[in-house]
Amino acid sequence: MRTHYCGELNKSHEHKEVILCGWAHRRRDHGGVIFIDLRDSEGLAQIVIDPDTPDAFKIAETIRNEFVLKVTCKVRLRPEGTINLNLPSGEIEMLASKVEILNESLTPPFMLDDETVSEAVRLEYRFIDLRRDVMQKNLRLRNNTSKSVRNFLDKEGFIELETPILNRSTPEGARDYLVPSRVHHGEFFALPQSPQLFKQILMVSGFDRYYQIAKCFRDEDLRADRQPEFTQIDIEASFIDEESIIEISENMIRQTYSEVLNINLPTSFPKLSYKESMSRYGSDKPDLRVTLELTEMTEEMKNVDFKVFSSAANMENGRVAALRVPGGSDLSRSEIDAYTEFVKIYGAKGLAYIKVKDKTQLNEEGLQSPIVKNINTKALEAIINKTDSENGDLIFFGADKAKIVNEAMGALRVKIGHEKKHLNDVEWAPLWVVDFPMFDYDETSKTWNALHHPFTAPQDGHEKYLDSDPGKCLSKAYDMVINGWEMGGGSIRIHKSDLQSKVFKALGISEQEAKDKFGFLLDALKYGAPPHGGVAFGLDRIVTLLAGSDSIRDVIAFPKTQKAQCLMTQSPNRVDEKQLQELHIRVRPSSSEQKND
Repeated sequence: MRTHYCGELNKSHEHKEVILCGWAHRRRDHGGVIFIDLRDSEGLAQIVIDPDTPDAFKIAETIRNEFVLKVTCKVRLRPEGTINLNLPSGEIEMLASKVEILNESLTPPFMLDDETVSEAVRLEYRFIDLRRDVMQKNLRLRNNTSKSVRNFLDKEGFIELETPILNRSTPEGARDYLVPSRVHHGEFFALPQSPQLFKQILMVSGFDRYYQIAKCFRDEDLRADRQPEFTQIDIEASFIDEESIIEISENMIRQTYSEVLNINLPTSFPKLSYKESMSRYGSDKPDLRVTLELTEMTEEMKNVDFKVFSSAANMENGRVAALRVPGGSDLSRSEIDAYTEFVKIYGAKGLAYIKVKDKTQLNEEGLQSPIVKNINTKALEAIINKTDSENGDLIFFGADKAKIVNEAMGALRVKIGHEKKHLNDVEWAPLWVVDFPMFDYDETSKTWNALHHPFTAPQDGHEKYLDSDPGKCLSKAYDMVINGWEMGGGSIRIHKSDLQSKVFKALGISEQEAKDKFGFLLDALKYGAPPHGGVAFGLDRIVTLLAGSDSIRDVIAFPKTQKAQCLMTQSPNRVDEKQLQELHIRVRPSSSEQKND
């Protein structure tokens, strides 16, 4: 139907007759000559239709934005002064001899270059939104990223294998999406949160090196970097240790960044223990471009009169942390109030601060703050010395349970760092976070939960803590972080059934429950399972970071909203009663519907 794409034409095609197909991106009538910017997947071409071709001119007069056209034209150089060097085809224009309307279009709900249109409207008319240049580039970037990953893993001897979408429900940290079985009354499949168990089975089966770009599903609260269905680069290998997995992963990401956007990442990524990362940055995915750090002040605040600090310092799992902001004394009261409201999002009750006017005067004259009078001189001296504060600085404090302090102050560190430009000159800051705890204690249920998942192996010698003190047990887990985004994570897996049973026991999973939920894995481990481990990367997150976007919805063709809805297809939706009857399902009215009745 066409001889060329719009975006591939240049001045080397001068005098050639070409046939182009695409959408009318923009139509302009300049004193009897009509210009149409024709758009296809490769770019734009300027079409000129003049009255010397009356049939084509008559049709051109009826054309509106987003009409689908077929144009026969001759390539010619643009007149001097009209060249557009921002376009590959900007030195030429096409003189049309024939114009055919392949399909008309209603007036679009928004112009493709309108930056003010809401995301809700964009998602409702996603078929229009995807025509925008930025979306076309993002999805091509996604394609190139996937291709680079596949090429790398193929060369490294990994084979691509698919795992089931319909499986049994197993606890992996989030709610499962359940699928009722029509054939087996009252029974359900679950959509996979990850291919975790199946890739371990593949290692037991002797496939040695596996990968899959897999769809995964989690019924959890959504954020800008989460979707109910997401794409995971899933990797597993046998007879391998942490360092080997880390090396393979680094090389893969380095190659992908280099091939896709010509970005050169460091030849070796730094490693940071989980404990140090939480202490210095309040996060296990720190943005190392931000130069601000937290300073531990818990011990020094145990005996001060300021109860907010002393209470937190003396409580079990409490923490007092300081965040020095160089030059922060210039912050206005309204800015400090705004930061106070910000940390409340993370459960903090408030945000104490000290403005350092003269660090040699450890009193209300030198240190401006309502809290100074309730902090003794020794503690004030410790604050100034440990934070390396200078005159003109401001020090923020978090004091509460360590979890709250870490989340609130870690987020505040990143926010202030970017807003006030406390950044180093590094554009990309990758690292590995290692030495994660095996378990996280849930104070509500008084039980231990797996920090990663229950199939993660403990570090050598830490098996002894499984029965006596699970909180001391560190794991062979590792996360890759780039610019404050968790790109991927993994671990060495448990390959012996007796150790796996001990971990289940530490998690409060009974022998019968373990058999019911994981019996097939426990059985497989008894038949010569090799040592194995792996890693999984979020493809959506990788592409989002490469695209310079803030939301993974901008790199997914058909994403869901933060309410897990597809506005274009209006899903989820109610289904026919007959379908429910076939599945032996009856939908009860929600509590709000019952109240309305």
